[in-house]
Amino acid sequence: MSAMGESSSNEAHPSEIILARWTERFVAWLIDFVIVSIGLAILFALLSIPFWFYYSAEDVEGESRGPQPSHYLISSLVFFLYWTYFESTTGQSLGKKVMNLKTTNLDGKVAEGKKVALAAFGKAFLLPFDVILGWIFTNERRQRIFNRVSNTLVIKIKKESGSPDRNIRYVKD
Repeated sequence: MSAMGESSSNEAHPSEIILARWTERFVAWLIDFVIVSIGLAILFALLSIPFWFYYSAEDVEGESRGPQPSHYLISSLVFFLYWTYFESTTGQSLGKKVMNLKTTNLDGKVAEGKKVALAAFGKAFLLPFDVILGWIFTNERRQRIFNRVSNTLVIKIKKESGSPDRNIRYVKD
């Protein structure tokens, strides 16, 4: 009987999903950006060591070559894989974990891998376009364009209390 009462009370009171603010999402993105960029900088430095001995200072002739297109593609691919992996397994990248945010489906559950990959594609390869159009055409769910296309949300996670079940009462013998 209590099981029926619980299910009917759940139907009468829909669950609440707290949407993440744009500023919280930006800080989470910035944390991810710094972490992954440091890793990429180390990787690119290690990969370039053999070339330090091949090219002499005279070969460069004082010209700065700047970032290569391949760096952008490799970096974007790494960001894409990073966000796809973390957000499809737990719903949280490291930045989202720090900010108590989570990528979910529209019901507040961990989204499917394909949907997360689609949202991550926009964030990794087309972020300015994705965010600016998301702000211009914002909706009640605070979705970027690729969040809309993938039916994903970024939500705020309620902080848990110290005990897993708040209804537990401890009695001394």
